[in-house]
Amino acid sequence: MVKSLVKGYRDLEVYQAAFEAAMEIFEVSKTFPVEERYSLTDQMRRSSRSVCANLGEAWRKRRYEAAFIAKISDCQAEATETQIWLEFAVKCQYLDPETGRKLYRNYDQVLGQLVNIIKNSSHWIIR
Repeated sequence: MVKSLVKGYRDLEVYQAAFEAAMEIFEVSKTFPVEERYSLTDQMRRSSRSVCANLGEAWRKRRYEAAFIAKISDCQAEATETQIWLEFAVKCQYLDPETGRKLYRNYDQVLGQLVNIIKNSSHWIIR
């Protein structure tokens, strides 16, 4: 998305993709066993939502390039954590492999977009 069209973090393609993926994780995780409620289910939901929350925080830190990059880096860490939880969900047979692969690929795309934001951070900073 061209920077001039972005008025807020909700306009970012990466935010929209991460939000959509987090909502899909919320839906599929409803079927996970009750005994996973306070471990896998909560962790997966938390990390997927945290990608979006950190993007919002990063948007507000655009006056300070180092702080902005640090928040985007936090987004990367949370996206990777989500991928790990997805792997566990598939391996434990709580999530069918095709859905797991689809969600994993969604986070690969999110991670790619986050890498590009960091590489071009000077374009996002408020001067």
